Amino acid sequence: MKNGITFDSSKKAFPLIVMSVGIITAIAMFMFRLNIVAVVNVAYMCIVSSITIIGVIFFKKLYKWNFIGYGISALSIVLYYSVFGADAGFGAFSSGKTGWKSAEHTLLSGADSLNFFVRLGGNLLLILPCVIALLILFSLGKKKFVKKGVQFTLTSLFSIILAGATVFYVLTMNLRSKPNVDRLWEGQDDYLNKLDTAKKDSPNVLFILMDDMGWGDTSLNGAIFDTPNMDRIGEEGINFDNFYSSYSVCSPARFALMTGRYPFRGYADNVMYPTVDTFSPFASTRIFNSIEMGANCDGMLGDEITIAEVFKNAGYNTGAFGKWHLGDYGEYLPTNQGFDYFYGAHSVNDMTPFYHVSEENGQYEIVHGTNEMFRDGKKDQSKLTEWINKEMTDWITDKVTNSDEPFFAYYASPWPHAPVFAGDEFDGASGMGTYVDCITEVDHYLGELFGTLEELGVMDDTIIVFTSDNGPALEGSVNELRGGKYLAYEGGQKVPCMIRWGNNNGLWEEGTTRESSATLVDMFPTLIELCGITGDGGKENYLPFDRDIDGISMMPLLTKDTVIHTSEHPILHMKREKLKAIQYTVPTDYILSKDEYADYKYPVLTENDYITFKYFKSIQNDNSAFFDKFRKNWLHILSDDAGENYNRAVTYPTVAEEMNGKMDEIMKDFKSNRRGINTEYYENK
Repeated sequence: MKNGITFDSSKKAFPLIVMSVGIITAIAMFMFRLNIVAVVNVAYMCIVSSITIIGVIFFKKLYKWNFIGYGISALSIVLYYSVFGADAGFGAFSSGKTGWKSAEHTLLSGADSLNFFVRLGGNLLLILPCVIALLILFSLGKKKFVKKGVQFTLTSLFSIILAGATVFYVLTMNLRSKPNVDRLWEGQDDYLNKLDTAKKDSPNVLFILMDDMGWGDTSLNGAIFDTPNMDRIGEEGINFDNFYSSYSVCSPARFALMTGRYPFRGYADNVMYPTVDTFSPFASTRIFNSIEMGANCDGMLGDEITIAEVFKNAGYNTGAFGKWHLGDYGEYLPTNQGFDYFYGAHSVNDMTPFYHVSEENGQYEIVHGTNEMFRDGKKDQSKLTEWINKEMTDWITDKVTNSDEPFFAYYASPWPHAPVFAGDEFDGASGMGTYVDCITEVDHYLGELFGTLEELGVMDDTIIVFTSDNGPALEGSVNELRGGKYLAYEGGQKVPCMIRWGNNNGLWEEGTTRESSATLVDMFPTLIELCGITGDGGKENYLPFDRDIDGISMMPLLTKDTVIHTSEHPILHMKREKLKAIQYTVPTDYILSKDEYADYKYPVLTENDYITFKYFKSIQNDNSAFFDKFRKNWLHILSDDAGENYNRAVTYPTVAEEMNGKMDEIMKDFKSNRRGINTEYYENK
């Protein structure tokens, strides 16, 4: 040991095991094609670099097989993201400012299959410090030094540098991978290309989606404060007593609205996190989506057919304003999902980074940065409603004034999601706190927007829909309902909903109330039917044919309050890839026709023509004192117990058994064909 360090090439058990683990994890990268395996690989690299330090300092040895294992693992990561990467491979340094199919910035996007070498270059740059440190260590182990101790000192130093470079790579490595799912691009193109151009007199659409607004947060639904402009939509149109979001948290509910499909179909069962500019301090959110959602998905998949794409291909001008929260780069961007223009935030206001962008054709620039959202050193988002409404009003005015085509405007307010803010003019004005101040401001600007529509002469020619993505979180009212955001109870998914269309050709009367249930996935087929969108040479109510659409048209409900969610089409309450509850409405005669219920004289059966059941197989208790308790085999009749206060499973055991079995059937079908693919269509192609 003259030079202080021995380069050990012997076939000892431990170094060979270390190398074998590296080979196994490398192979797993290409077998499973999951970001989480890349994390396992880089964790392995960190462990090997730590073992190298221990070997040098305590045993004065460098182990050849450890080097080989480290190198194989590093090479597998680089090759994987070069082949299957979803961007140029610059990892945490990626800004996400280039679209999935950008013709102008192909060298930066790296997403196209022709840009393999761009992705290879980006990934090599990130891992270069590790490679240099590894090569120097290898050279030091082979080299003989005249002065005793020099080799030991240099080897110790560079083993520490290797560990540091590996940690740096952990923080900067590429974690954007192409989704490892069945893709439906062909069916998407086929359907969109067959859409007919909308008629010149087709109605405009203004879809208003609030964020975390409770069922009882409009005065029309009993709020103790006034929301006159929100109320106007229902007072001059339809107000729904039983409308549901299709999920109890933000991103999945938005997926349901955009696609008419339950979020399980698109691996969109959880909140989506930012993936850009997150190196500081630890790039913590870059891996959340691909693990939480699974299959490397970072947002709403680009091959989903969105309502915006339908309207755009039917000749509408399409614009989105406010909160997107369905992905922040590439195929996930709103202007790669059917919108001609987007202004607002890609993520939610309590996440970092948070800024407002102006986006077209998958390209965006930050127009209101993070620094503008601080005042006196504190977070200040009080300008958001003002900024969004100005941009939206200008866009609508331009399209009405300078275009012959109708518009589809999607206004996704960021409010009243916490932390809530209100503009200076409204802050403190209600005397009920910032939450109500915030809603009051949104209501005020809706009044201004409606005034603009009237001045432009298109108010009655515009279908205005108002609803929320889920129930309230920290503040807000659900009236007598149970639970709130994140829960499958009524308070989490029952939300306000109103529709106004002045020139509706007699479909409904002004000031109508509807009691029958509907849900957010129903909006996709409903708007297609309301706007008379056709395809393939005039076929009415033209819906995608290569995939399942879970929603059903609300037209029978709109016109005659007809029940649409029967046992054949139940409303699903899902959470994190699990079906928590189902509900549907049945005729009371159907219940009384069963022998075991023939003698029942309960008011809910004798006073109603229909009753609505909701069944939980297992649901966590919403009482924090009993958080470890679960309600199992829990049956509610919402018709007389909207608060879900009493379990009726004992009284109606066969109904509970029937609904339990139906839940199993639905989940079995979902899991066997997760994306809801029409296999016959693709087999014939």
